[in-house]
Amino acid sequence: MNADVDASTEAEDTRYMRMALDEASTAASKNEVPVGAVLVHTTSGKILASHHNTVLAQDDPTAHAEMKCVRDGAAALGGWRHLRDTTLYVTLEPCPMCAGAVLNARLGAVVWGAPNPLIGADGSWIALMGDGGDRLRPCDGSIDEMYAGSSSDDDDTAAGIGSVEPACALIDPKGATKPHAFKPGLEVRRRVLETECADLMKAFFRRRRTENKETKRREEASGD
Repeated sequence: MNADVDASTEAEDTRYMRMALDEASTAASKNEVPVGAVLVHTTSGKILASHHNTVLAQDDPTAHAEMKCVRDGAAALGGWRHLRDTTLYVTLEPCPMCAGAVLNARLGAVVWGAPNPLIGADGSWIALMGDGGDRLRPCDGSIDEMYAGSSSDDDDTAAGIGSVEPACALIDPKGATKPHAFKPGLEVRRRVLETECADLMKAFFRRRRTENKETKRREEASGD
């Protein structure tokens, strides 16, 4: 949590991130990569949309939680131009696709939980949002466990997760990028409930690795 965030904002961020975590847990129970998001009308506190990843269920690589929240939020408010008064809470640092949607929709703020060392678009891989984000902060190498053992041959790729490279090697120490033309002042609050968000992701991929190994073992045994 940023030091300059006041107590009331921190409490709200925690509350809504826990709702996003509930969505992420639902995704995990359906064997989807566990990312959840909640879109909130900033002034009223009304929840406009709440979603989790459904990439596999819909066979749609754009069916990320953030994308669905942006679409439903625009519909709920009567048009995407009203999204400037919304805040998106998401358990994982958005990918470039979702960051692009956030910027083009002119959302007011984004709050994310765990960094995404593979394809995070707030500085972990590329800096598209706000002030350049996490590329200004050294990454935690232990988060590599989140994706360890994934490969481009399994459906982690279809779910938005590819093969693994060392996360810290992806960070450019030069810092912030040029502000986005449509949304130069996007507010980003980072690493809210980071441990809970990261632990859910790690547990999911740990289970997937165990299941994949067991499947491979059974296939090898049946071929004898």
